[in-house]
Amino acid sequence: MSDAGFDVSVLERFRAGDDEAVRIVYGQYGRLVFSIAMRVLANRQSAQDATQQTFLRAWRAAASFETGRDFAPWLATIARRVAIDIQRGEARRPASSIEVTGLNHPGLLTEPPSAETLWETWQVRLAIEGLDPDERDIVRLQHLQGFTQTEVAEQLGIAVGTVKSRSFRAHRHLAKQLQHLREPSA
Repeated sequence: MSDAGFDVSVLERFRAGDDEAVRIVYGQYGRLVFSIAMRVLANRQSAQDATQQTFLRAWRAAASFETGRDFAPWLATIARRVAIDIQRGEARRPASSIEVTGLNHPGLLTEPPSAETLWETWQVRLAIEGLDPDERDIVRLQHLQGFTQTEVAEQLGIAVGTVKSRSFRAHRHLAKQLQHLREPSA
């Protein structure tokens, strides 16, 4: 499928969150998005993060895409904006010199994630985004920011029991949404 003739049915399925359509769009434009992010960020890990965020934002904004237009420039614009946002965020964070980092630091020895790992990470992010806002907040605070259930309760101003029940529901929903990641490939 060429960019000018991007299959409208794939875009419609992409808008609906259809896994296969998301894979098609990612397969078609993943390298383009990654190369744009790499040009802006000059860091492989940051570019991979930007690539994931770009497709997530594109999926969220798919309804705003005019189907008669080329998809690649629209996606490239999102990729550039995401990369710039990441660059700005990284510029605000203090960075330590690589000499301060020990030779056995996992960040220096870890291989970059595979395309499959990136895909699975993106699927997890989509599943988290699909949770109810109350459940999504708890998952983010617990798993992405590392807060305990007590700290989450304090942060949100709710009872610990409420945190536990919402966390249970969120994990049950995530397990159902991400079941396809556990099933062996045929």
